[in-house]
This record gives sequence, C-alpha cells and structure tokens, in this order.
Amino acid sequence: MFTSWKIYQLLFVRLIFILFVAGISIFLFQKELVFTAVFSLLIIFLLLVEIYFYIKNAFLLYDRTITSILQNDFTSDFSKHKSYQNYSNLFKLYETLKNKENEQVSKDIVYRSILNNIETGIIILQKEGNDWNIFLMNDYFSKHFDVPKVSKWKYLKNHLPSLCKIMEEQNFQEIKTSLEIRVNQQDTQTFVMQTSRSEIYNRDYFIVLLDSIQNVIEKKEKEAWINLMKVISHELLNSITPIRSLSQNLQDLVQQETISAEDLDDMKSSVATMLRRSDHLQQFVESYRKLAMLPSPKKEKIELSKWIENCFQIMAPIFKQEQIEVLNTIAFDRRLNIDPQQMEQVLINLLTNCIYTLKETLNKQIIISAEVKEKRTFIMITDTGKGIEKEIESKIFLPFFTTRKEGAGIGLTLSKSIVEAHGGYLAYRNDDEKTTFVICLVDN
Repeated sequence: MFTSWKIYQLLFVRLIFILFVAGISIFLFQKELVFTAVFSLLIIFLLLVEIYFYIKNAFLLYDRTITSILQNDFTSDFSKHKSYQNYSNLFKLYETLKNKENEQVSKDIVYRSILNNIETGIIILQKEGNDWNIFLMNDYFSKHFDVPKVSKWKYLKNHLPSLCKIMEEQNFQEIKTSLEIRVNQQDTQTFVMQTSRSEIYNRDYFIVLLDSIQNVIEKKEKEAWINLMKVISHELLNSITPIRSLSQNLQDLVQQETISAEDLDDMKSSVATMLRRSDHLQQFVESYRKLAMLPSPKKEKIELSKWIENCFQIMAPIFKQEQIEVLNTIAFDRRLNIDPQQMEQVLINLLTNCIYTLKETLNKQIIISAEVKEKRTFIMITDTGKGIEKEIESKIFLPFFTTRKEGAGIGLTLSKSIVEAHGGYLAYRNDDEKTTFVICLVDN
C-alpha cells in the first residue's frame, strides 16, 4: 500500500507517528513509568534518524539523476527506485533522454562509418575560444596523408604545413582551390580542396574536403574504358559469332562427298552473310580509327551565319523530305576561329540526331539559337522530339552506343571530340521534353 504513496505523504505519516510516540512518552513520565518513557524516547530518536536518512537518500537520488542527465551519463538504472513516486516523471525524462542518446550514438557510428569509407579526405575542425580543435578526421585522410588522428590544430600543422597555411591565410573562410601535397615522401600530388564553415548551436565548425585529381581522373578513365570495352566486345561478338557459326556450317558442307543444289544454295547464302558481317566489322573498325586518329583542327576565321547557312544548305533536302520546320533565331553575327569542315560535321551530326528524334512527332521543329557570355559563344540546337530517356543519358557520348538500327554510334562521340579539340565543349539538357545540344566555343 505504501509503495504508491508520494514522498511528502510518507514523511507526513512518519511525523504523525513520532508525535504519537512523543505523546505516549509524556504520558508515561506523568505516570512515573521512567524506564518505559526512556524507551519511548529512544524509539523517537531512531525514528528521527530514519527520517534523516530517508530524506537524505531521496535528495541524493534526485541529485544523481539530474547529474547523470547534465553529464550525458546514461549508464545508471533507476528502475529499482520505483518506490519514489515523486520522481516518476524525472525517471521518464531520464529514460527518454537515454533512448535519444542511444539513437544518436547509433547514428554517429553509421555516419562515421560512411565518412571512413569515402575515398575523399575529410577533416572537420571545431572552434574553441581562439583555437581550432580537430573534431573529426576520416580514415582516408589519416592513411593517405600518413597523419595520426590528432586532436589539436598545432599537431596537424606539423604534419601538413602547406595545407594548414592555406586555411590560415584565408582565415578559415570558404574556399575552393587546388594545391600540391607530398604524400608519404613520394612525388607531390595535386588535390582539389573545398571548404565550408557552419555554425550550429553556437558552435563553429570548419569542414575541409580533399580530392586527389589523379584519383578522380583514374576513376573516370577506368569507367570509360569499362564502358568502351563493353560496347566493343558487344559489337565484335555480334559479327564474330555468326561468322564462326557459318564457317562451321561451310566446313561440314565441303567435307561431304557430293554437294547437292540445296547445299550449294546454303553455301552461297552463308558466304553472302559472312561478307555482310565482315563489311559491318570493317566499318566498325574504320569508325574507331576515325575517332582515334582525329586530325588537329585547321582553324580559320569564319562568320557564324555563314557556318550555319552552309550546314542548312546541305541538310535542306532532308528537312523538306521529312517536313521539318527549321527556325534560325540568331539575331547577331560573330567571327569564329574554327575548322569549317570539322565544325560543319559537328552541326550536321547534331541536326541528323534531331531528324531521327522527330520521326514520330507531329510538331516537327528544330530551333537554332546563340548567345555570347564572357568571351564564349554558345550555339543551341533544340528539337521538339521526345527527348533523351533518363536510362541512356549517361551513354549518349559513349563510342558506338546508338539507339538506331542503321546508326554507327560515333556521331555524338566524334562531335564531342571535335568541339573539345577546338577548346570548347559539347553538352546537352532536357527541358520540358525538349532536347537541347549546346556547343560552347571559346573566343581566341
């Protein structure tokens, strides 16, 4: 029954009991029962001592719980103190904070695991007073730069002075730059450093990301080679597999003692098929050679309008046949330093792609526009076709990748290589189900 009572209720009962015993003691003294009265006084003393320790334990438990919360120490178990009904809400608060702390610790472990498995050097600094301390350093940073996981800025400066010097010179502000760092007593490597600064709950954090340009390039090259080999192997197998099968069939036929008219027809058909596949394979190799041996551009000054007009004249019969409306919205002229033949090929390739995408479209329209920004000329070719599907967006510039049965898959790749040889770039974007290819040329 008493376990459900509050502390003040239990304390009140104790005081009533002491007063009751005190009254009995006075009554016994009046009756001159001295020894019994003294015994009653002893009981009163013991009850006072018990009250003292009861109150002391109650306050100590309260202080322990509050201290644990303030110090984020959730190792204690207060479930055995359920008799203190006054503290039930305090114990609930403790358990709630304990669960949140465990959840936060779990998240921290997951986040640190993610950061430690990223192939990017990450270091987070936390400002304390006028100094910076190292809040986090991931495993890649520590291992790649051979730096122990120190906690003080001055120790990091001893290991990576060039890196720390840049941050100090910029006064720990947000920057994006490249720098050279000697790694493990080897040759210097170039890194891209990107920093950001954040203030969270009055705490100042400075985040530094370091990416090795060499690693990024090697990763991109590896991905490009893997994709290229997939396409090449697919194309080669498409030709070699039927040729081998037909060769095996021919071998079986010629080993016969007599060759019937039907067998002769099979032989003729097999040879014709092998010839077609060989021609396709030769065209494939020629296409690869064309990409690999792209000549350097022979630049000359040519008007933008003349370049566009020459391409339109070449493509005009196809536009008419396919009933495609071409709108030239370029309202200015500009002299470009380009190889006319190569850049005409680029524009023709892009217009050919537009024609293909417009085949199943009712509103067949191609729009040519241009603009000049910061000594760069941008030429945009937009069609009202169905756009590029998300699944193939990353593959459109891949050599020999094509969605057309009759296509060789080198048009966009070759165009991209030509524009890049001119010091520019070729890009695309999908806007409102419209595809726009952008040719960027640098004025020089």
